[in-house]
Amino acid sequence: MSSASTVDRPVRVYADGIFDLFHSGHARALMQAKTLFPNSYLLVGVCSDDLTHKFKGFTVMNEEERYEALRHCRYVDEVIRDAPWTLTAEFLEKHKIDFVAHDDIPYSSAGSDDVYKHIKEAGMFVPTQRTEGISTSDIITRIVRDYDVYARRNLQRGYTAKELNVSFINEKKYRFQNQVDKMKEKVKNVEERSKEFVNRVEEKSHDLIQKWEEKSREFIGNFLELFGPDGAWKQMFQERSGRMLQALSPRQSPTSSPTRGRSPSRSPSPPSPWLFRKASPPSSPKVASASISSMSEGDEDEK
Repeated sequence: MSSASTVDRPVRVYADGIFDLFHSGHARALMQAKTLFPNSYLLVGVCSDDLTHKFKGFTVMNEEERYEALRHCRYVDEVIRDAPWTLTAEFLEKHKIDFVAHDDIPYSSAGSDDVYKHIKEAGMFVPTQRTEGISTSDIITRIVRDYDVYARRNLQRGYTAKELNVSFINEKKYRFQNQVDKMKEKVKNVEERSKEFVNRVEEKSHDLIQKWEEKSREFIGNFLELFGPDGAWKQMFQERSGRMLQALSPRQSPTSSPTRGRSPSRSPSPPSPWLFRKASPPSSPKVASASISSMSEGDEDEK
């Protein structure tokens, strides 16, 4: 590495692999290889389908799809197609490779305990770290484990049973399960909508009760202010009662009228009671004559 830091050109780093179902673990390994040196040029070798099927096994993606996936990774400067399984001196010289980047776990294949052993002995090997929890084998294991789920999903999306290699009986079973799942989803949606409706009703009820309490307190306050012991209605009633009493019982006039400018005079005597007494008819002629004579005598006396 000390010699690599003294050259003027970019350090040519090589990383190889199958890169089936390209994922974040692949991208992280390439990122480490790209950033090993401040100025580097990353070459990525991708093995062909024939070589991969011979030494490792069947792939999900074909070689063209794998080449294209690597070409779109931002850390990759160049993709080498149909890369060799074991690196030779001629291959390293042809591509002017300075270092080879790969994880440090011994990779046993093609009758060798570690295909990178001679690279490590030559001092050209630079280790990278694997990303735990993600690999092509992990992804394939998930699909195999949940095969029924993915088969049902693809049937629902329009794939045929023949394309999925699903038997007639399994196809009917999967389609029936899809219908059951749809019904469950509908029931779940109805329950959720019902809960939302109930929550809205409770919120509205709470608001209505709160507003009713506020209006009730306001109404009671106004009622007490108007009809309470010291309310406006009592004061108004007392004022009107006082006015009515004054109207019904006015002040008495003075007992003696003023006498200024008038001469004193004798007050007339009250009439004699005999003037208002009804005379009774005489009971006999003698009595009548006696009455008349007495009246004439009285007149003479007055004269």
